[in-house]
Amino acid sequence: MQTTNIVDENIKRIGELFPNCLTERLNDEGKPEVAIDFDQLRQELSKDIVEGPEERYQFTWPDKRNAIRLANAPTTDTLRPCREESVDFDNTQNLYIEGDNLQVLKLLRENYLGKVKMIYIDPPYNTGNDFVYNDDFSQTTGEYMHNSGQEDEEGNRLVANTESNGRFHTDWLNMIYPRLKVAKDLLSEDGVIFISIDDREAENLIKVCNEIYGESCFVANISWQKTYSPRNDSKGVPAEKECIVIFGRKPGWTPKKLPRTEGMNEKYKNPDNDPKGVWTSGDAFAPDSKMHQGMVYAIQHPFSGELIYPYASSHWRLGQNEMLSYMNGWCEYELRELQDADVRAKICGIDAGEVRQGVKAIVLKLPLEESKKQAEFILKRGQWPKFYFTKNGEGGIRRKTYLTEVDGRMVTNLWPHTEVGHTDEAKKELKALFDGDIPFDTPKPVRLLNRIVQIATDEDSTVLDFFSGSATTAHAVMQHNASDNAHRKFILVQIPENVDNKYGNLCEIGKERIRRAGKKIKEESPLTTQDLDTGFRVLKLDSSNMQDVYYTPSEFNEQKLFDDNIKPDRTEEDLLFQTMIDLGIELSAKIEKRSIAGKTVWSVSDGYLMACFDEEVNETTITEIARQQPYYFVMRDSSLANDQVADNFEQIWEEYSKDTVRRIL
Repeated sequence: MQTTNIVDENIKRIGELFPNCLTERLNDEGKPEVAIDFDQLRQELSKDIVEGPEERYQFTWPDKRNAIRLANAPTTDTLRPCREESVDFDNTQNLYIEGDNLQVLKLLRENYLGKVKMIYIDPPYNTGNDFVYNDDFSQTTGEYMHNSGQEDEEGNRLVANTESNGRFHTDWLNMIYPRLKVAKDLLSEDGVIFISIDDREAENLIKVCNEIYGESCFVANISWQKTYSPRNDSKGVPAEKECIVIFGRKPGWTPKKLPRTEGMNEKYKNPDNDPKGVWTSGDAFAPDSKMHQGMVYAIQHPFSGELIYPYASSHWRLGQNEMLSYMNGWCEYELRELQDADVRAKICGIDAGEVRQGVKAIVLKLPLEESKKQAEFILKRGQWPKFYFTKNGEGGIRRKTYLTEVDGRMVTNLWPHTEVGHTDEAKKELKALFDGDIPFDTPKPVRLLNRIVQIATDEDSTVLDFFSGSATTAHAVMQHNASDNAHRKFILVQIPENVDNKYGNLCEIGKERIRRAGKKIKEESPLTTQDLDTGFRVLKLDSSNMQDVYYTPSEFNEQKLFDDNIKPDRTEEDLLFQTMIDLGIELSAKIEKRSIAGKTVWSVSDGYLMACFDEEVNETTITEIARQQPYYFVMRDSSLANDQVADNFEQIWEEYSKDTVRRIL
């Protein structure tokens, strides 16, 4: 009843790649275990071993190794369902989880490995304010000097100058590193993470993500204009923007394009009644640096027969391969040496003496009539023209771009408040939802999260926010689902941080916001939101359902063998959810409570998992469950009615459903 030990998995992978790096050692209990010979591994990975005092590029801080260990360490915690605080518990696909997000992420890794399309988090900004995640991630000068190796055990300073501000970042890095490391495992191959941060830790955050995801996975550092006007009472330079750091799970992640604005579309006209519709013209020539030196191009206008030469000094020049691909399928052409000085002068628009001998040009070789016929034929196929020729070619050649070929506008790294909202808007949204109260000081606007959902998710994506605050992410997901009739799911994680208002803690604010926002969205569009999922299952992090049993030899007796191994305050549904975690079943899976042969039987995902935790379970109940052939069956050790049932247990399953995986708690 604990999550996978990631260290063991990593050792196994290394052993598959480098078998000669596996060795054995005695663990703390004196038992042999498989280990890595790191000296041998370093030799495998480097021509010249990088170790000891040799200088190399690295990003480190005190206790970094412990932060890595925390990310890899397993957990025995579990998640307990809370129906009374949930909305539509039996049907919803959404989750709201209360507890330390590091432990929750480790549990989610069992069920959602590679299944999350987008993660958004708004972690502590290391502002110096006290709160539950130690928002003031600072150490005293003395603590930092000792932990960073600047003092020895007797307090003697080991370096000439202290790192005057480094101590303020150490604990923040130790907090964020393991969480981001575990979260990476949850992302799908085409997944992406968005992280809100301000200037204080933006640089360190990017360095951490470079290490965890890889520099090639960096997408952008977005500047979000968080205010609509600078504060006059600010000290120094007023901060009008915050950062949103984006990393893809794999290199090459690209956001979806945004819808075009009316102003952008107004630029498209159709003065020549082009059958392909409205268009605009753009430069047809690549930058000069792309030009093959000594190449000149001539294009024949298909209806006038006039050659147009874009190699005058006032034009950009088009690369040879690009030009040939444009002309292919339009007209025949040839690449030939131009020897006549007059022709060269005409082409270049300069004196013949300035043109190098032997310059090449692309010249159409079809007669004019043939050229016209070819152009008319292509026009009927809707493929012409690819270029817009100005009158008599005086303005050069410009390529046509049709509105039908433009599928949106690119996402840039500047997000103005006019498009995605600002902090004051976010507070007004909360105030409207909470009847005039603003129960949370630093919410994000829904429009900002809507933008992220829009560019980074599909209609059935799973969205995760493990610093969920006032639950803006859930609000945005529901609102976006309502707008495009999609079925995105959210998983929100938040530690129950105390707040000084009637709600008591931040989790209560988040849950209440989801309830109110879901109700408001449905009221505003009752005809189109009948099937909108505005519910959520509440799960709460807790210690294992299993008893912590430790006996010394003097305390042990035979009766202890029959003690219940499950904590007395745990319910059947608690056991069911721990079983779902252990078996890697999504925690939003459909759950049914059935009665079979007089006993309560839980069915998950239409019988994929069946479980029975009742007392006195007899052969009849086991047989009826086996007839339904679940993939998994789980029951308590103490549930079997007697020894005869226990003896016949395996025989029953072998007869009716031998492939079912059976587990006993």
